[in-house]
Amino acid sequence: NSSESHNCAKSILTSDRLQIVVTLSKFFNETWEAANCANCLKNSSEGLSNSTVEFLDLFNKSLTCFEHNLQGQTIYLSPTNYTEVCKNCNKTYKMLNDLYNNLQRLNRQGGESGHSAHLCIDVEDAMNITRKLWSRTFNCSVPCSDTVPVIAVSSLFLFLPVVFYLSSFLHSKQKKRILILPKRIQSNASLVNIQEKYS
Repeated sequence: NSSESHNCAKSILTSDRLQIVVTLSKFFNETWEAANCANCLKNSSEGLSNSTVEFLDLFNKSLTCFEHNLQGQTIYLSPTNYTEVCKNCNKTYKMLNDLYNNLQRLNRQGGESGHSAHLCIDVEDAMNITRKLWSRTFNCSVPCSDTVPVIAVSSLFLFLPVVFYLSSFLHSKQKKRILILPKRIQSNASLVNIQEKYS
């Protein structure tokens, strides 16, 4: 009977003491939500979103570039010569990093999936792996372009007080101090005489 189908399904699902089907269903639903899996899919959940496909494609290209430029060395050996990896894969890594930052920004505004939250766990894990390889394993550090202006401005502000005090010292007229000696105060006896004279 269709009217009793819900009660029938409920009784079948919860018939055992552990309620294993309900427990597993709850576990998978919570994992799906916590991993933001819906953010990798299109609105209708018919497949991966275009941005996710583009990101994963660029991620695979980055890993392939890393492998080709390792020159037969294993990753976990001493980092003798990873300059080829840093030089040849810089463009691919930068494109991947820029795409990831754009996806984060777009995802906060709703994005392709319609869910405004974190990116899905596949994209975040892929970027974490790439960044760890790039910075820790290969030690490819991109110099910050703002370093030179920051150092210049900081030096200017540190040097300004020195310039101020030096210029004020050089341009001010140095006057010799003239000591004015105080007049001697008369003794107490003469003061008493003066008071008696006027009284």
